[in-house]
Amino acid sequence: MADDSIPIPHAQLHPETLRALVEEFITREGTDYGEVETPLEKKVEAIMKQLRAGKVAIFFDPSTETCNIVPVEEWKKKTVR
Repeated sequence: MADDSIPIPHAQLHPETLRALVEEFITREGTDYGEVETPLEKKVEAIMKQLRAGKVAIFFDPSTETCNIVPVEEWKKKTVR
């Protein structure tokens, strides 16, 4: 995540936009290599739950024009320097 990343409050996004962003993030890596393949819907719900709990947040990187979902603790470590 770049230092100039902009936090995007997930609650301010239209539900369809938020879901599309979460799905794109989940599928960005490609294949699920776990022992048991987890359905996309379960992965989406897991990320949504973490967003609502404040454990992860959405950030927009203006240099790459992409959004990422990042653990809040990781973001805090980079901003505390």
